[in-house]
Amino acid sequence: MKKTKKESFIQGVLALMFSQIIIKILGLVYSMYLTNRNGFGDSGNAIYMGGYQIYALLLTLSSIGVPNAISKLIAERLAKGDKKGADRVFKIAFATFAVIGFTGTLILFLGARVIATYWLAIPECEYTLIALSPAIFFVSISSVIRGYFNGIQKISNTARSQTFEQIFKTTLTIIFVEIVAMITTTNTTLMAAGANLATTCATFLSFTYIFALCQKNRKLDRVEIANATYVGEKESVKSIVKKILAVSIPMSISSLLSSINKNIDSATVVRILKPLLGEKVAKARYGILSSKIDILTSMPLAFNIAFATALVPAISAARVKGDIKTINKRLSFSMLVTILIGLPCTVGMFMYANQILELLFPNASSGGTLLAISAFTIIFTVLAQTINGALQGLGKVRVPAIALGCGVIVKLFTNILLIPIEGIYENGAAIGSVLCHIVSFTIVYNVLKNTVKLDFSLFKMMLKPIFATLIMAVVSYAFYILCIKVGMYGSLATIIGIVVAVVVYGFMIIILKILSKDDILALPKGEKIYYILNKLKIYA
Repeated sequence: MKKTKKESFIQGVLALMFSQIIIKILGLVYSMYLTNRNGFGDSGNAIYMGGYQIYALLLTLSSIGVPNAISKLIAERLAKGDKKGADRVFKIAFATFAVIGFTGTLILFLGARVIATYWLAIPECEYTLIALSPAIFFVSISSVIRGYFNGIQKISNTARSQTFEQIFKTTLTIIFVEIVAMITTTNTTLMAAGANLATTCATFLSFTYIFALCQKNRKLDRVEIANATYVGEKESVKSIVKKILAVSIPMSISSLLSSINKNIDSATVVRILKPLLGEKVAKARYGILSSKIDILTSMPLAFNIAFATALVPAISAARVKGDIKTINKRLSFSMLVTILIGLPCTVGMFMYANQILELLFPNASSGGTLLAISAFTIIFTVLAQTINGALQGLGKVRVPAIALGCGVIVKLFTNILLIPIEGIYENGAAIGSVLCHIVSFTIVYNVLKNTVKLDFSLFKMMLKPIFATLIMAVVSYAFYILCIKVGMYGSLATIIGIVVAVVVYGFMIIILKILSKDDILALPKGEKIYYILNKLKIYA
């Protein structure tokens, strides 16, 4: 809708990827702070994350799926030249989700005590839920604005707003928790509530920023849109709301099931372990799973979520135009990069599970086995994430929800069966998550394969990345063992091992020519990169 030049697909991907990396790093920073903070630790994480998972569940109902749905509908109208229709979609979506978001806020605020006591079995979560309740409203309407920017292929605006939100959240979390700790002499329950109040304040500040940006952007288009005419008949409000919900609900269901997946742990781990290990130990073990493990295994998603987000409007627009070549090109490139991201992260986190926890959480480093098992969710999650973006862009918005639904059912039964077993306990929840994502990936991949013709070379897409990852693992761990044998401090040896892994893996990608000439040229400064590689005789 804006007259300025649109971002290219890869520019949008990189902007969002950079944003997500910063978000995940900052998320790790405040997680490290809370976990290592005297008076908080794993028990505080249980209260903090228990409330946060319920918030995330209601947030999913009111907003998650909205950015992709709005971006898809706007991109399709702009592909037809219907600027006025695209603008109407935005206005109606904004009003609709303002109402939905406000309803979600009321439910969380009024139901906090019941949810904390009967669903979570952690009564201390009541204050965290109350503190989080206003955030649902602000995130809901912010999601519509982000969908608008994604639809007009200005993804960098979405990326900046998300980055600012996480900066606010990290800073305010530390400030609020320290203030509460001083006032209450480290009351864990109130410190957790203060941490979640920081989330609410951050969402408000982020909304203020992106709303101002949206108003500025739309002001440039106001005259053009006012003078434009609808392409086809003007749709009624009821018709547009139906279309928005028809797209956003299936997309939201996928995210809802992902949230339910996490809430299965909040509903089962403490409840099952409490009579076996005692309330204090049960809460601490859930705190490990829901905080440290969750944030570490979700780190690689920061690199990959950009492709899933950018694929929706890109493929939607290409589908409207009947541009099959662009669909295949975007999808094949995204799948390859996803594999290149997921494999080394899975193997690296499995290999260095205990060392990573000792490095990041020296005051509460337990959970190595949990992390090692959970690492296997990474590769299946990132692949499903990219495929889901493609399927949504192709109009198959229900498939990701159905696939994840099947996975969630598997996880629920796995948790119930394995957690009570002595020696397995909370590791059963990690196993359940792995099985959940394997099931989900298998379903969405087969649907995608039957929908479009994938340019999928087994040698390029699987065998080469696997070989590169194995070489990375062997060399990296050899360096780590060598460092330990010469008496180097454990944390320093871990850092050296990880750095070596990154360098070796990057080197193997180049040597094995996993990225083709076209792949390299698609990157920013791709021509210069290819020129250098050509001069080095790596690419002829």
